[in-house]
Amino acid sequence: MSRIGKQPVAVPPKVDVSIDGQHVRVKGPKGELEFEAHPQMAVVLEDGELRVDRPTDQPKDRALHGLTRALLANMVEGVTNGFSRV
Repeated sequence: MSRIGKQPVAVPPKVDVSIDGQHVRVKGPKGELEFEAHPQMAVVLEDGELRVDRPTDQPKDRALHGLTRALLANMVEGVTNGFSRV
């Protein structure tokens, strides 16, 4: 999962992201979602991209890194395009 965690999440212009400590709020045209990140993970918004930083290279931190990044990417996708079954 650590390879997934290293990829930044692009935030479209119509999506608003606010970060308050570990609490992340994503608001877009399809709704609003909130997420409480693990205390060891640092979520950073820079240049229209969300990035997740991990403190160590331990297996638990690597797994949380990828999980946190995937959840944030799904939140951005959800408030942008919504849910659709293919």
